[in-house]
Amino acid sequence: MNDTSSRIDVKVCTDASRPRDQGHIYVRAQQGRWQRLRRRLGWSLMLLFLLGPWLSWNGRQAILLDWAQQRFHLFGMTIWPQDLTLLALLLTVAAFGLFFITTWLGRVWCGFLCPQTVWTFWFIWVEQKLEGSANRRRQRDRGGRNADWLLRKGAKHLLWLLIALLSGFTFVAYFTPADELAYGLLTLSATPWPAFWVVLFTLCTYLNAGWMRTIMCTHMCPYSRFQSAMFDANTLSAAYDASRGEQRGPRSRNSDHRAQGLGDCIDCELCVQVCPAGIDIRDGLQYECINCGACIDACDQTMKRMGYRTGLVRYASENALAGRNSGRAHMRVWCYGVMTVAVLALLVLAVAGRSTLALEVVRDRHQLYRETLEGGVENTFTLKLANKSQQPQRVVLSVEGLEQPGWHGPQQLTLVPGEVTEVPISLSLRAEVASAQRARPILFVAGTEQDQVRTESRFLMP
Repeated sequence: MNDTSSRIDVKVCTDASRPRDQGHIYVRAQQGRWQRLRRRLGWSLMLLFLLGPWLSWNGRQAILLDWAQQRFHLFGMTIWPQDLTLLALLLTVAAFGLFFITTWLGRVWCGFLCPQTVWTFWFIWVEQKLEGSANRRRQRDRGGRNADWLLRKGAKHLLWLLIALLSGFTFVAYFTPADELAYGLLTLSATPWPAFWVVLFTLCTYLNAGWMRTIMCTHMCPYSRFQSAMFDANTLSAAYDASRGEQRGPRSRNSDHRAQGLGDCIDCELCVQVCPAGIDIRDGLQYECINCGACIDACDQTMKRMGYRTGLVRYASENALAGRNSGRAHMRVWCYGVMTVAVLALLVLAVAGRSTLALEVVRDRHQLYRETLEGGVENTFTLKLANKSQQPQRVVLSVEGLEQPGWHGPQQLTLVPGEVTEVPISLSLRAEVASAQRARPILFVAGTEQDQVRTESRFLMP
């Protein structure tokens, strides 16, 4: 290929329009290793999200966050309000994990795993399939409204709404049994609140991923604002190597660009055209950047065409770009990593040591004690028992801390999975056993074959 044709090929890229047109970003499709990774992760997470409510475990929905019954079912474990410590530990693990990943790899969560990003790229993919490339979409929008424009736009928005409806239904199905919700919506017999939430999340998904897109990331998501507090000179992020790329300018493939005083950047602006936020990575680190790697794949593609070494735009730290030791194992990463592992270990221990039986003791509020005709003393209690497991449990009740107490009420019972019951009982002491102590500490014990729980109370005497 001669120099003239090479210059024409490069000039086509150089004259490409910027991605923004009257505030709208026309994202150009891009292939490459980072985009393949992002798509695979996105489709895998989307598939898990859509299939989650339909998984079954022991005849019950495997993942069900049942607000009405105030319990969360996660496969073989049921989490009750008394287990909120587990939720606190889980949120702490997520927070430290996010700090660790951000300090080390920048906004990799935003670019590859964030639901907003996954849905946005899904909607962009639908847009590209129905309306064509970025240039074709721009030309159609500038050309005015005709039958073809209306047909393509209508089909796109209809498909967006269907995807949003599927997403809204799936999200609500994690809080309402999926089969009941589906039947209620199909037969128009769903109760008002689940139907309201399905409609609300459908509209939110449609507006966020279809219309607002990066506005959510730049103006509404707090993560894009406070991420800078976790960045340092060793944080990896999508970056442009200015020392190698400058001075920018077009040239032919076979020319000696160094002799012309040019760097490796041919100023084709592909990195700008493929960016979902419409920013220029060559302007340095910007809070709009979500580290999706599209600019890296676009630049590598151009470098290969020109016969240059790839990596002009790459994941790199500030220190690495400056030729200093990148120091990946710097102290902040280690600290966040250790804290993440430590809290995760606490969470695992808390789950492993979690009791499947709950016992709460409530004294009779109307009568502290009662003296029997034989001169003894009697106290009345209500034992609240909850079977927190997903199997029936045979419970044996007893008390510790009293000498030869009289037990009046059931001492053995069977609780079905998830059952909460109240057992009224009374304890009595004979006159010769009763002491002068006004209040004696006692322990109520509820035991099963696998577990045993104790709850403190007081036995009151005259």
